[in-house]
Amino acid sequence: MPCPVRELEALRDCVVTPRGPVELVSTVPPEVLRRLVMDQGLRNFRPPDRQHAALCAIAETPEGKVSAALTGSVIVGYVTFHRPDRYSRWVKHPLMLELGGIEISPSWRKCGLASRLLKVAFADPALENYIVYTTEYCWHWDLKESGLDVWQYQRMLTRLFGAVGLVQRATDDPDILAHPANVFMARVGRNVPREQVEAFELLLFEGRGQILF
Repeated sequence: MPCPVRELEALRDCVVTPRGPVELVSTVPPEVLRRLVMDQGLRNFRPPDRQHAALCAIAETPEGKVSAALTGSVIVGYVTFHRPDRYSRWVKHPLMLELGGIEISPSWRKCGLASRLLKVAFADPALENYIVYTTEYCWHWDLKESGLDVWQYQRMLTRLFGAVGLVQRATDDPDILAHPANVFMARVGRNVPREQVEAFELLLFEGRGQILF
């Protein structure tokens, strides 16, 4: 089946893998996303059909963004961006977007798709208006499938996200402090005003005082 994304004008790239060509698309709109299907290996966060529904829901939000790796009309990998959870401290900041999840189907791993997909996703100039962050919790990591231990997986993630400009930052967020392998990383877009950068710096450590916007 032809890939529906070919109908779009979008930032994209194509990578040739040992399993065949894969199209990497920076932003897939919800109406197109609904016409795609999930590779059945994409089950790290929830079953594939439920994860597909979650991707569509993210894409339908005003600031949501789904980047995808596609073979035909099949999603073999994705990256999501969305506003922070309403219960997290980061939602207090008006210009923060969470890099909420990245997943490549096990049968398509070791093809360089994760790094290439992130590169395409961050080529979107709209992300320069935001502080993009990721909260990496070791209890979500696919250690069994990867064959890595928790520290090797942590180093792999920090290299992966560091390649697109995210930097590891210290924070007193309780979820990050819950395990020494957990990581908080952030990338400040070029267009983020100075006062919002300063507000972000204060938000890293809420113990310093009340955050005002």
